[in-house]
Amino acid sequence: MTQQGRSRAEGKAERKKRKDFKRRSEFSFEVSELKELEGVEIEDTFAEAFPIKVARVLITAVNEKWALNAAKEATGFGTSVIMCPVEAGIERTASPEETPDGRPGVFVLFCAPSYKTLEEQLLARLGQCVLTAPTAAAFNALSEEESVKTFNTGFKLKFFGDGFEKLDELYGRKVSIIPIMGGEFIVEQNFGAKEGVAGGNFFILAENMASALLAAENAVAEIEKVDGVITPFPGGIVSSGSKPGSLKYKFMHATTNHKFCPTLKGVVEDSEIPDGVNAVLEIVINGLSEEAVKEAMRKGIKAAVKVKGVKKITAGNYGGTLGKYHLKLHEILGL
Repeated sequence: MTQQGRSRAEGKAERKKRKDFKRRSEFSFEVSELKELEGVEIEDTFAEAFPIKVARVLITAVNEKWALNAAKEATGFGTSVIMCPVEAGIERTASPEETPDGRPGVFVLFCAPSYKTLEEQLLARLGQCVLTAPTAAAFNALSEEESVKTFNTGFKLKFFGDGFEKLDELYGRKVSIIPIMGGEFIVEQNFGAKEGVAGGNFFILAENMASALLAAENAVAEIEKVDGVITPFPGGIVSSGSKPGSLKYKFMHATTNHKFCPTLKGVVEDSEIPDGVNAVLEIVINGLSEEAVKEAMRKGIKAAVKVKGVKKITAGNYGGTLGKYHLKLHEILGL
């Protein structure tokens, strides 16, 4: 090799050395102390949540069965705003002592990226799913102090009465009374809305699906005890967690979270599936406030880790670049 050739080779080697050093420096990190809860590893990470616009509605009926029927219809197709017009779900049931008309009820939350979309969906869902349900009525469940926006949804619905409707005051609330084949539909004229929090989450990593599913079911059961939150996915559980964008398809806004797909361990270089884990399920939580979402995460995780076969709890985030709420697992759990 000539002197010139040796110089070029040495220069190339030096540049590679500097590049490798820079790469190591950029991705270096301090190894944090491993922390566990009930013998389950809790990763030192955070769930990245987002602001969202929320309306809270109280649906009542002659009994809990029909209140739930109306609530389930009204919150259908409401898992993720990736493709659904709203994220929606049942918060909890309400006793007759809690409702304006003294009948059993159900609290539901509707969550949308904008107030415009939220108002449109509230009108459509109350009109198509609650107005049509036997014996159902609908009331605003946000106080005037909480609300930053007001929609005249019930006033607009009165036009279904074709001129036979009435505006009145019942139970200390301004309502529209609409004659229908089943009698009268009563709906509050105005509904409040506010900014809430969407996308609180945690992942349950388990040795098999049976353990993961039981842990997730137990988590959802505890979360249901927290006021002001919903878990909008089927049964409160997400089996197909997603990531923004795509590695391959430019037209996709969201695709499978390949890092947490057990069948891709050994296929993708950036897999985050530990040894012994063969199933991953996610719980997503929306709520009226950051504190409510944190409380739901705390109760859910504490229930999940009690199940035999659960190996690890972690959470989904995008490095903190997309959502302003960073819900830290160790902080939430007091570790």
